[in-house]
Amino acid sequence: MIDEIKYFILGIIQGLTEFFPISSSGHLEIFAHVSKIAQEEPLLLFITVHFATALSTVIVYFKRIKKIILGLLNKNNEDIGFIMKLIVSSIPTFIIYVLFSHQIDLLFMGAVKLVSVMLIVTGLVLVFTNFIPASNHRITLFHAICIGCAQAIAIIPGISRSGFTIATALFCKIKREKAAEFSFLMALVPIIGGTILKLAEFLTTESNDEIEIKGLIIAFLSAFLAGLFACKYMISIVNKNNLKYFGYYCITFGCFFGWFI
Repeated sequence: MIDEIKYFILGIIQGLTEFFPISSSGHLEIFAHVSKIAQEEPLLLFITVHFATALSTVIVYFKRIKKIILGLLNKNNEDIGFIMKLIVSSIPTFIIYVLFSHQIDLLFMGAVKLVSVMLIVTGLVLVFTNFIPASNHRITLFHAICIGCAQAIAIIPGISRSGFTIATALFCKIKREKAAEFSFLMALVPIIGGTILKLAEFLTTESNDEIEIKGLIIAFLSAFLAGLFACKYMISIVNKNNLKYFGYYCITFGCFFGWFI
């Protein structure tokens, strides 16, 4: 029962921190370190709960996704262009995974000190967004590449994916609402693809015992529900230019765990 509670809490943490720009991977790494949970397969657990929050993204942006799909079927140039930008934004992350998959796995092995430093970096970036004036520029292919590079950097635990991608979009003078939308939708391709591959690998090994699978299911459900709440709330936060408060949190959190752990 204690392990089930830990998985539930871990899912809640993932659901909130995937959308709030405070690094889901960083918080999950620290929680896993403190609770001693999922030490053998941390990346599998992290990708599983990321997949849960990806599904919550689909629910929140269902109308937008439906419009894009219908636009593709009707050969609407605007929707085709948007899909192309999402695909282009995923290329940097794909390249990094292909070239450095083993090194990426190692980053998640007891990387609490690394997480603490990267949380501080994330916090500084978020604080700086407070000085970016509002703008109404549309996302271009060049912007998509820049935002995609930010997502690739966020592979490092402690770097917030949503924080870095939204901040990059704001630096590119993208409209705040569109910056949040693109950040959340662009994550669907690498997260869903990575999750399918990792789960297939896990299910073909001898480590898929009943307790681990049960824990993954609990974490998945709690992450999904928490993600629904956080995704909707985060959209209004970006529109109100309140990312700096998350920046203060990341800096404080990173300093605290960097000092005491």
